[in-house]
Amino acid sequence: MSMSVLKDIRKIYAGLNAHEVRAAAAQELRVGLLASSGGVFRDMEDFLVPPHLDAATRGQALRMVYRLDKPHKDFDFILSEPGIGLPRNGYLFDPAGSAAADESMVEAIVAENQAIELALGRAFPAFRTEVARRMVTRVARENALLALATALPNVIPGIIELPWAVGEFATDTAFLTMNQIRMALMLAAVYDRPVGYAEQKASIAAIAAGAFGWRAIARELVGKIPLGGGLIPKAAVAYAGTWVVGNGLERLYRTGIGPSRREKRESWKHALSEGREVAAELRP
Repeated sequence: MSMSVLKDIRKIYAGLNAHEVRAAAAQELRVGLLASSGGVFRDMEDFLVPPHLDAATRGQALRMVYRLDKPHKDFDFILSEPGIGLPRNGYLFDPAGSAAADESMVEAIVAENQAIELALGRAFPAFRTEVARRMVTRVARENALLALATALPNVIPGIIELPWAVGEFATDTAFLTMNQIRMALMLAAVYDRPVGYAEQKASIAAIAAGAFGWRAIARELVGKIPLGGGLIPKAAVAYAGTWVVGNGLERLYRTGIGPSRREKRESWKHALSEGREVAAELRP
């Protein structure tokens, strides 16, 4: 478990480079289409890049999409009409399929292409919600694990001696907050919003302002429950706090409007319940 946590911390630190996040989101993709007619090709293109987008945005995205007459392996992935044959990097796209089938296809593509998820979400709106959902859940789980690790001194011996972990950056609060800021940068990139500390100063300020409040509750729980019984509550709060932040940012970047206070309360209850299950699963 200790090596896993150390890898997560290094990833957090590396992910705070806004320029690298922007570059990852802006990388060119190659998406192939295999279909039997021009109509199905257009259905695939409209699925990836909805017609209601402005001409410039649509044109930029469609430059990454290629109509093929046979499978090719030098593509990030290929959408294939049923009956044509499915290449190894292909996913079935049925123009007459249900919304559930489309959702299942999107989930599979996102799950199996995490390395390009930022570019996938930025370029093709059909994938944004799923990319964001997985991203928020993943970062929330990372923070739950970090909360467990920093509550167990023997899990990561000598972590304070890491060469880049100095002062406040060596505390659990700093690690968890850094991870939330990293998540904010990535979510903005997925929704093709401006990415950077100046560009996202309001969101980042809100994350920093709330950093010590809910984690103070978690530390108090650990202190009051004997024999480590407070570890699961602490990790659950870390998960829930991160998930609520991510869920609110996702909605803000998607719609331009953040959740109401009542919606935040409901999100917190849901996330805390889920966080307890995650914490119990992760606890060594």
